[in-house]
Amino acid sequence: MDALIVIGTLLVCISLGVPIAYALGLSAMAAAWWIDIPLEAVMLQVSSGVSKFSMLTIPFFVLAGALMAEGGIAHRLVAFANALVGAFRLRGGLAVVNIVASTFMSGISGSAVADISAIGSVMIPQMEKAGYPRVFATNVTISASVQALLIPPSHNAVIYSLATGGSISILSLFLAGVVPGLLLGFSLIMLVLVMAYRNKYPMGDVVPLREAGRLTLDAFWGLITLVIILGGILGGVFTAVEAGAVACVWAFFVTMFIYREYRWRDLPVLMHRTLRTVAMVMTLIAFASSVGYMMAMMQVPAKITAFFLTFSHDKNVILFMINVLLLILGCLIDMAPAILICTPILLPVMMNFGVDPVHFGMIMLMNLGIGLCHPPVGAILFVGCAVGKVSMEEVMKKIWPFYLVMFCILMLVTYVPDLSLWMVHRFGH
Repeated sequence: MDALIVIGTLLVCISLGVPIAYALGLSAMAAAWWIDIPLEAVMLQVSSGVSKFSMLTIPFFVLAGALMAEGGIAHRLVAFANALVGAFRLRGGLAVVNIVASTFMSGISGSAVADISAIGSVMIPQMEKAGYPRVFATNVTISASVQALLIPPSHNAVIYSLATGGSISILSLFLAGVVPGLLLGFSLIMLVLVMAYRNKYPMGDVVPLREAGRLTLDAFWGLITLVIILGGILGGVFTAVEAGAVACVWAFFVTMFIYREYRWRDLPVLMHRTLRTVAMVMTLIAFASSVGYMMAMMQVPAKITAFFLTFSHDKNVILFMINVLLLILGCLIDMAPAILICTPILLPVMMNFGVDPVHFGMIMLMNLGIGLCHPPVGAILFVGCAVGKVSMEEVMKKIWPFYLVMFCILMLVTYVPDLSLWMVHRFGH
């Protein structure tokens, strides 16, 4: 009954159109009333939920990603990826370029939506001009952008860390996302090469060596952001927060003084957009922390664990059930709210079954990332259709091979923990 009070109130509020952040707050208040706890306790949890130094990671990485995504780096990354792929002259080479460029962009923006907006606006028209179907180009861009949810500096990995109360370090989650993210990119490359061969898509163009050198040098200033973020953190030079701050300064310098494609008068608009994004995320985290506190007081995770045990005591069966649940939720709730709602409930359950919390973070990010590519709430799908200028119906008819690849990677990430934990054990401090 306790779990029903929290989850039922949340579902009723969402169905009535209440913003998710406020729905979370009302759920916490309903739970406090139900177990007779003063509302002041809820308010204290709301305040303490955003009173953590690690919260600074979010605005720093969001701002750095926005500067780099809009400051001219996208088309330079595409050109650099084209120079790399062009050395092999593959059939379907431009589709491979799209995925490789998304991989680089993921390591800079940390946002799937920013990734698909920046890369899609460059690659989709270019692929169509070369003779690829526009729907295929859009599907490649949509699925490739999921890498940004795994590869550091993933904003959603930071949100998961905060949803755990800071008990899981951001560094560990960044390290855990590298192999699954790159594995997803590699698998998508294999898929598009097979599809290109079967459908006789155009051959890629060879980039002359001198031109490839020029393109590499031009993209260097943006790519060094990857060195700042990963190299600085792994080398122990920066914490995650400090790396975000340094990345902001570097992104501003590169955008405004080296590439010089972004106008100074547009900066206030970008700052305003960044502040709105950060404010929404912070509000969600604040109210979600109060819900997590109330669920701990009501022992909801223990009761849910007992519920799962009525079906099976096998960890692999429970993991499959959790995957199905998260895939469904990912289609119905946007990613940040889903992480903040599900983590306090499901993480203790998974830990009771012996699942590493860092590993479970990758399982959750991958599941919810697939949901972002699926209606009715899929933000990546909507942005991809808008950028590609195609209807959702056209995309959904052709995207199923990409879903299949993502689901296979999800199963690998779920049942082969070392894919996520190897780098954590090797480089974690």
